[in-house]
Amino acid sequence: MSESSGSQPKTVSIPSRRDFLKGSTAAMVGGALAGTLAISRSAHAAGDDVLKIGLIGCGGRGTGAAQNALLADAGVKLTAMGDTFADRLQGSLNHLRQLEAKGEVPTGSVDVTPERSFIGFDAYQKVIESGVDVVLLCTPPHFRPAHFKAAVAAGKHAFVEKPVAVDAPGVRSVLATAEEAKRKGLAIVSGLCWRYHPPKREIMQRIHDGAVGEVLAIHTSYNTGGLWVKHRQPEWSDMEWQLRNWLYFTWLSGDHNVEQHIHSLDKAAWVMRDEPPLRATGLGGRQVRVQPEYGNIFDHHAVVYEYASGVKVFAYCRQQDHCSTDVSDHVIGSKGKADIMAGKISGENQWAYRGPAPNMYQVEHNELFASIRSGQPIDNSLYMARSTMLAILGRMATYTGQTITWDQAMNSQEDLTPPAYDWVSLPTPPVALPGITKFA
Repeated sequence: MSESSGSQPKTVSIPSRRDFLKGSTAAMVGGALAGTLAISRSAHAAGDDVLKIGLIGCGGRGTGAAQNALLADAGVKLTAMGDTFADRLQGSLNHLRQLEAKGEVPTGSVDVTPERSFIGFDAYQKVIESGVDVVLLCTPPHFRPAHFKAAVAAGKHAFVEKPVAVDAPGVRSVLATAEEAKRKGLAIVSGLCWRYHPPKREIMQRIHDGAVGEVLAIHTSYNTGGLWVKHRQPEWSDMEWQLRNWLYFTWLSGDHNVEQHIHSLDKAAWVMRDEPPLRATGLGGRQVRVQPEYGNIFDHHAVVYEYASGVKVFAYCRQQDHCSTDVSDHVIGSKGKADIMAGKISGENQWAYRGPAPNMYQVEHNELFASIRSGQPIDNSLYMARSTMLAILGRMATYTGQTITWDQAMNSQEDLTPPAYDWVSLPTPPVALPGITKFA
């Protein structure tokens, strides 16, 4: 029950604790880190200066998130960890302890005992109940709605990795939980990390201010090679194999257009001020990765989203080896074009970003903890749910071969939850066949 994909690096390059304390304020935009270090005793439930963190999902992304969190605030400790598998938890804990020994996270910040190391499908609940203030939700996406609901019910602030669901019932659950989080004044920061990248923030502001004129179309691509695969071991049950190989099962990842391409779709949604589209039409298939170890997901998708304003978003993603790669986002406007990844605008208002570009994974956590300390919690709930639904809508269109409206997608009854969370037989779900697979 741990998330680690090629969409984000396993760990991030972080300066030493000494370098962090000396130069971190200069790396932040808007002075958020300065607010982080001005500790307020009344800012969290524990009532003292220490914010206790619980990591739920101990894969590469979870381990990286824990490292970021430990560097984000002078008074943070990792006190609890949970995962389905003991080897994943122990590997993550060993790595974090090595970072501590090398001075790359603060001494004493990794305070996880065997009594606060939890294994199994219910590990998330035990982490939440262990006395933590903040949870890092980094399991495979299928589990996000239930884990988010439990965290908010217990009054915990949360870092919530992307995507936040794999089906419409999951998105609806997240939206309902988000309302409760808002009522409780909890900080919710999304793992849609480009929204925390200063170059992207500035180019988006310029687009919204009219630098490219009226937005006419958006073209976004996430065409990459293949990612890791975990070959099945004889002793693994169906459930264990699927969990360890979670990228390739729609019920766990949502397919790669949801798990990975969501980053590109989220940037398009950001341009569109998070307005939902009217409908989507797409095509996709399983052309190269057809072996059993690749579960039941597609290896390419192409989707066109149509908006009420007439804007169309042309979204492409591919995971096939030995093919050309392209991870880019282009906004075409009436007065020019914006290349979001390059940080450039051409046309009537030419511009190129020249400012700092701090590590966006670190900025997410810096701003999360600063908001908790200040008593002004960040809330990313709405856009993280809508961008997830945007990606799910695209998958619905490619899997069925039909044009699907936003309202149809939001009200879909397709529930990808398995019959039970146990180690009994769990057959691989069938691969979708466009024109045959029905919208539910």
